[in-house]
Amino acid sequence: MIKINTGPYLEQIQFPSDLRKVAEADLVKVSAELRQYIIDVVSVYGGHFGASLGVVELTVALHYAFNTPVDQLVFDVGHQAYGHKILTGRREQFHTNRLYKGLSGFPKRSESIYDTFGVGHSSTSISAALGMAVASKLKGEHDKQHIAVIGDGALTGGMAFEGLNHAGVANANIIVVLNDNCMSIDPNVGALKEYLTDITTSPTYNKFKDDVWKTLDRLHKLGQVSQEIISKVHDTLKGGLLRHSNLFEALGFRYFGPVDGHDVNHLVKIFNDLKKIPGPKLLHCITVKGKGFAHAEKDQTKWHAPGLFDKVTGEIYKSASVAPKPPKYQDVFGHTLVELAEMNSKIVGVTPAMPSGSSMNIMMKAMPDRAFDVGIAEQHAVTFSAGMATQGYIPFCNIYSTFMQRAYDQVVHDVALQKLHVVFCMDRAGLAGADGPTHHGMLDIPYMRCVPNMVVSAPMDEEELRNLMYTASLIKNAGPFSIRYPRGNGVMVDWKKPFTELTIGKGRKLKEGNDIAILTFGTAGNLAAIALNQLEEEGIHAAHYDMRFVKPIDEELLHEVFVKFRHIITIEDGTIVGGFGSAVLEFMADHHYHSNVVRMGMPDKIIEHGEQAELYMECGFDARAIQMKVKSVLGIRATVK
Repeated sequence: MIKINTGPYLEQIQFPSDLRKVAEADLVKVSAELRQYIIDVVSVYGGHFGASLGVVELTVALHYAFNTPVDQLVFDVGHQAYGHKILTGRREQFHTNRLYKGLSGFPKRSESIYDTFGVGHSSTSISAALGMAVASKLKGEHDKQHIAVIGDGALTGGMAFEGLNHAGVANANIIVVLNDNCMSIDPNVGALKEYLTDITTSPTYNKFKDDVWKTLDRLHKLGQVSQEIISKVHDTLKGGLLRHSNLFEALGFRYFGPVDGHDVNHLVKIFNDLKKIPGPKLLHCITVKGKGFAHAEKDQTKWHAPGLFDKVTGEIYKSASVAPKPPKYQDVFGHTLVELAEMNSKIVGVTPAMPSGSSMNIMMKAMPDRAFDVGIAEQHAVTFSAGMATQGYIPFCNIYSTFMQRAYDQVVHDVALQKLHVVFCMDRAGLAGADGPTHHGMLDIPYMRCVPNMVVSAPMDEEELRNLMYTASLIKNAGPFSIRYPRGNGVMVDWKKPFTELTIGKGRKLKEGNDIAILTFGTAGNLAAIALNQLEEEGIHAAHYDMRFVKPIDEELLHEVFVKFRHIITIEDGTIVGGFGSAVLEFMADHHYHSNVVRMGMPDKIIEHGEQAELYMECGFDARAIQMKVKSVLGIRATVK
């Protein structure tokens, strides 16, 4: 463990109660030390970076002004919550952030009483905080505060608007802090971004409002205007000019701002004032993502989660290996999509605010008119794709597996029900690594497999990914088509090799054998191949089948397997419940076979964060575990060299 020094103020702060003992004038120094501590730790241990630097002063002010954890503080997504974790009893453990068995990279209820709501997916904070506020109202806790901190990127998600819409009429004690930095992971897009920019840069609305309140306050103090008149003017303005000049006022919120989100003392004053005002309020804070670290301010996308780096020079450390690495699956997706789009003018790309993470940015650069970043709006991304499909286009809708869960109704109702030709490319399938359970793509095999008209496929390697994308793009395969693939890389790609059209619903035999059959789906087949080659040296001859499709499943191949083999193992990189192995068991039951089928996959539990290799080992899902399982099924003493 590398010793990370803390400054004299931060050293004395274990919990927010300690922070509140600091003189308000010294909060600037506390903020500076907190920012430096985040830089020092993340540069050595890794993690998300720019988002937390941008809200240092905001985090200090929130915990100073409010009585957390009694007052409920909810962070949206949670990329920005590092300062919050450090101030709430976890400074000494912060170096374990996102590491196996260490702190979660996101707020997590089981980790701390100060983490009031578990997050990781965007746009949930307003709804959660409103639920808490209404519950407090029902319990008669009228002085309790409920604060949702949401970025302008997360505000593009439909659920955030649903929360705002309800909060405006719920008459509950909620404060929405809008952290406006024009960024999510990539630069924000859409009309809301333009609106926020307009009210930020145009002083007319806010100057008029401030002038009115200041004038009335002066007249009131001079005894020339009664409180009754002030209330009438306020109601008139709120119902008229102000209500029609500001989106948030129109939704029933008292709007304050925009204010400097890096002026910690002014923020404390504002929060103390807001505590006295009942009902829904929104404070619009202008911040800079990566604030205080010049490289992160300059290239905010790159420094969202840069890995390890030199905190002095800003050099991001590269891997020590000099050997060429295979391309990442997402990069293969991005380059292949451009190739296919060059071949077919009807192909378009869609992503919900993840152009860099999913590599949709490759097509956005090459064909800006045919690739669309729709903001953090997975539901809209799917139905938008469906709309284009009705007009003869072939959308490749690229969404992380775990985020596709948010658009499930649209997948079923708007695409599958109408049998529209939308290709769902689901990145981060399987175990995503350090992002943990909110980002593991564990459930997509079962949830896609049960949807009528849906093709469900997975490549064993990058070359198969290219061929599946090509196959999915062909008009004769019209209808919904899903392809899942993991984070990371596998094999080298021959970019000059022509595409091969695959037969939908057909698998392939990779290895002959007579002792046992191994059926794999997706990249789990690579682990199986390693294990079976080692078993071959011990005289155990296992046949290996790469199924490619779980729906439609290759029944001809399965008949061949069940007729020949008494022992069968299925292997998949997803939940064991309702997935590929379950599909094989259903086939066995439907056709009255009596083989011994053993399923390997992810256990039916929440899998925490860590390196992918660590998590696979924990789940008993590495090459060694496969060898032991084969020996166990065959009744051989389960020892592995």
